[in-house]
Amino acid sequence: MAVLKEKPQTSRKTVSILGSTGSVGCNTLDLIGRNPDAYKVVALTANGNVERLIEQARAFCPEIAVIGDESKYRELVDGLKNTGVQAAAGYDAIIDAADAASDWLMGAIVGAAGLKPTLAAVRRGAIVGLANKECLVCAGDLMMREVEKSNATLLPVDSEHNAIYQVFDFDRISSIEKIILTASGGPFRTKSSKEMATMTPEQAVAHPNWSMGAKISVDSATLMNKGLEMIEAYHLFPVGEERIDVVVHPQSVIHSLVAYVDGSVLAQLGSPDMRTPIGYALNWPERGETPSAKLDLAEIGQLTFEKPDTERFPALNMARKALQTGGSAPTILNAANEVAVYGFLDRAVGFLDIGRIVEETLERLPSGRLNSLDDVFEIDQQARRTAGEIMTQLK
Repeated sequence: MAVLKEKPQTSRKTVSILGSTGSVGCNTLDLIGRNPDAYKVVALTANGNVERLIEQARAFCPEIAVIGDESKYRELVDGLKNTGVQAAAGYDAIIDAADAASDWLMGAIVGAAGLKPTLAAVRRGAIVGLANKECLVCAGDLMMREVEKSNATLLPVDSEHNAIYQVFDFDRISSIEKIILTASGGPFRTKSSKEMATMTPEQAVAHPNWSMGAKISVDSATLMNKGLEMIEAYHLFPVGEERIDVVVHPQSVIHSLVAYVDGSVLAQLGSPDMRTPIGYALNWPERGETPSAKLDLAEIGQLTFEKPDTERFPALNMARKALQTGGSAPTILNAANEVAVYGFLDRAVGFLDIGRIVEETLERLPSGRLNSLDDVFEIDQQARRTAGEIMTQLK
């Protein structure tokens, strides 16, 4: 498969991290900090957390540190005095940082905002650790064409897709029956719809297994995260939508599975720690040590599974329908979901309103063809405006 080509590694790998102050970015730097002789950090970018960005830049001495929020540029400059680290600000500066030469880049900007910077890295033929599923949800076909054209390497960092990649036989696609994404079920797995109607942002972000950012934690609570992962998997693994399943696995030990036509089912297991898939992508094609807890199945005792309840969690069906519809439908789905989730985090709407906003936005905006990235950005903005109007009506 052209997206996953092995490239020679230098003795000291140069690394850039987009979204360095988020959960994935911090975990990536944690691994780099444990083996500093193996890596040289080239660029770090953040959206608004200038204090943490300054702290990271002082610790890892990149060539450049970029803050997306231009109002915090002066604070960044002052915080980096006498370090030799160049400071920059603004979205265009983040794209420039992604385009700067480095062997490996972590794409960990949350949401559709990560599309342009990640594409910049892809177009220069970089090895990209992809932690931003929205790039493939919003513009999957276009992104994969750019990967092929630029001879870039795309390594999935999401634990589920990373797990599938490790046990997926790209040379024998016809031998694969289906891929199975596992879902923890989130913090509301056993809650009724009536109970979920009263849930707060604090309760929604309290994931039972994983330490994640607020947006992805809410997506896990609605199961939209698994819907987005389904769309991402469709673009990464050429098996077709009808051969992508989801199973709820509350322990988050089996990160995903690949079923083969001979009855074999191969799974990747590990403790629920993002440093495992991050380490896999960072060290690829080799494997490196991580501080993740070693898996002790005897101590865990049992692993359980159940079918997802699509009545209480309709996001899965919405995502599958958007994938089946194709065109701009997944872009609309993602944009509406981002607006709704941030509205919920800001306490502008209730938890169950997230699904209502997404569903109505999809109904109002018909799916069309995406012929270019300009089409992606246009429909993304249109969907955000529509979702915002619907959210206002719900208040």
